[in-house]
Amino acid sequence: MSEHSKRELDRHFAWFEGRLPPRLARFVGWLRRPSSRLVRIPLAILLIFGGIFSFLPVLGLWMLPLGLLLFAQDVPILQKPMARMLGWVERKWIERERAKKRAMTPSDPC
Repeated sequence: MSEHSKRELDRHFAWFEGRLPPRLARFVGWLRRPSSRLVRIPLAILLIFGGIFSFLPVLGLWMLPLGLLLFAQDVPILQKPMARMLGWVERKWIERERAKKRAMTPSDPC
């Protein structure tokens, strides 16, 4: 089950990377490489702590899920819940894009 969750997490990460600006997408791709583990884990921990202390200026709640996503690359027990969360976000993103397209297309007057 863990291998399936890892593949699903990788698929969602790739989907989101495709929607990021090129420079940011390259950075996220680099962070996901196995060779970047020594940077990814401390960064994930810093983001998680930053999210916990989101009441302080500059730090925000957005840091917590981002840190957990990075941490999930190396902690198998987090892969399944993070893959499910990314799946939910991906579905909501697609629904929002469809709703925007429908709102932008002129309706036929009857």
